[in-house]
Amino acid sequence: MMTRPLDTTKLAELVETNFPGSVTEWKPNAIFIRPETLLEICHFLKNTPELQLNYLNSISAIDYIEHFELVYHLTSITHNHSILLKTMIYGRENPSVPSVMAVWQGADYQEREVWDLMGIAPTGHPNLKRIFLWEGFQGHPLRKDYEDTIILPRQWPRGG
Repeated sequence: MMTRPLDTTKLAELVETNFPGSVTEWKPNAIFIRPETLLEICHFLKNTPELQLNYLNSISAIDYIEHFELVYHLTSITHNHSILLKTMIYGRENPSVPSVMAVWQGADYQEREVWDLMGIAPTGHPNLKRIFLWEGFQGHPLRKDYEDTIILPRQWPRGG
């Protein structure tokens, strides 16, 4: 049986009731929250009996130039429902959100991937280091403003 999406209108009302001012908008498939409320709301979504969003499927990030969007794909194994939780981060210098590793241990590598490739730091992450690229790599290559500065070796001489 397929996982069914939660009713985002009801979920947004429930979150807003418990965390006034935290929901910025909702759509049929997602709710958007303020980034500074992320950790508290994730604890709430996991630990509220009627929600029990106890499985983090994935974290992804999108660069829209004027802001970054983080997307958390959450599922309740118990209730067989799911939701997309989104937050927008403005500013390109040192963007960050609270780490959700305290809620879902599986966020470890996913938060490191988002930081490594997009430059969005999960504050409070216990082991924040690059996961794909080498230490010392400059920049975050999935950003739209990333400029490739890799120096290629000189062309090999042609034999004749």
